[in-house]
Amino acid sequence: MKINIVMVEPEIPQNTGNIARTCAAIGAKLHLVKPLGFEISDKYLKRAGLDYWDKLEIEEHESLNEFLEKYPINNNMFLATTKAKHCYSDVDYSKFDEIFILFGKETKGLPETLLLDNLDNTIRIPMRQTLRSLNLSNSVAIVVYEVLRQKNFEGLEEISSYF
Repeated sequence: MKINIVMVEPEIPQNTGNIARTCAAIGAKLHLVKPLGFEISDKYLKRAGLDYWDKLEIEEHESLNEFLEKYPINNNMFLATTKAKHCYSDVDYSKFDEIFILFGKETKGLPETLLLDNLDNTIRIPMRQTLRSLNLSNSVAIVVYEVLRQKNFEGLEEISSYF
């Protein structure tokens, strides 16, 4: 399965660096949708991603509209939000050969009109109602590892090479 993690207007370089590292570790493609809240050369971004940048497939998009023109929303595109219709673990990702998971900027999430127009494609991570949200890089890891679990971690090392 081809996994695409789409970061729409990310603001915090450390989060994006951590997400880049996760994408490199699992072989997912990272899409960065501008405007970004940092420069790709930002030292915090590089530090969080460590030495994984050369192992990462990354595509930049000038705007969300540009991204959606190239990759139109269909049944294999999921929008992560705290206001979602479906719990992330209730979706059957295993039936797709390729998926896209969109995450919004740390302070505002994805655009409300995008979410309202695509409610059936929204997913959420359950949490206490009194809290606003989880850290963005943690949210990406939680969702993407559920996708991988459903595909039996296909293509990933299952036995430690240390023993």
